[in-house]
Amino acid sequence: MSSLQEPTPIVRRPLHEEAADRIRDLIVQGQLAPGTRLNERLLTAQFGLSRTPLREAFKVLATEGLVELLPNRGAIVSQIDTVRLAETLAVMGALEALAGELACRNATDAQLNEIRALHYEMRAHHARGDLAGYFKFNQAIHLKIVKYSGNAVLNTTYRQMNGYVRRARYMANLSRERWDAAVREHDEILAALGARDVKRVKALLSDHLAHKLASVLAELGRPVAEQAA
Repeated sequence: MSSLQEPTPIVRRPLHEEAADRIRDLIVQGQLAPGTRLNERLLTAQFGLSRTPLREAFKVLATEGLVELLPNRGAIVSQIDTVRLAETLAVMGALEALAGELACRNATDAQLNEIRALHYEMRAHHARGDLAGYFKFNQAIHLKIVKYSGNAVLNTTYRQMNGYVRRARYMANLSRERWDAAVREHDEILAALGARDVKRVKALLSDHLAHKLASVLAELGRPVAEQAA
């Protein structure tokens, strides 16, 4: 008589987290532009929920810097603060470099194969010109590298900061030239990870974010030189 497998609990996420994910995607992908008022009536109808979890979602997105809460007037999509963006990406570049170093040393071969599989999926979406699909796997790759660093504090800190820069990371790929370059950079990162080349992984991950920053500032019409001034 065969034994039953260990039961796996069904995880139900809070409604406000689901709402936050959906609104975040709309903001990141540019469907909700900076300055857009978030219409509670329309969003509750669109998502099929009440105003209470929707307002909780607004609070979550406000902590990420994606939404600005207006006293007694609801919420709007926040403008991109280029100074804060530059400072955040500089810190994240250092965090990713450290994560890459630790992943080279601590990740198992099976974990590196997970990252490799995500890379191939990401490349397939790039080949189809599917930016939203590409971005989903792109983010998964970066999060896996951080996770497999084996440093829980680094993982938590990185995830807290990543919400704010997701919109900028997506925007960087609106330029086909930059998007193609980003894919080539990911090819190099994957190869360096596979070779467990600590020095090269650190440099590639740090440069990767620096290139994204330059691309985003160009999209916003502000030269990189002005950021350093």
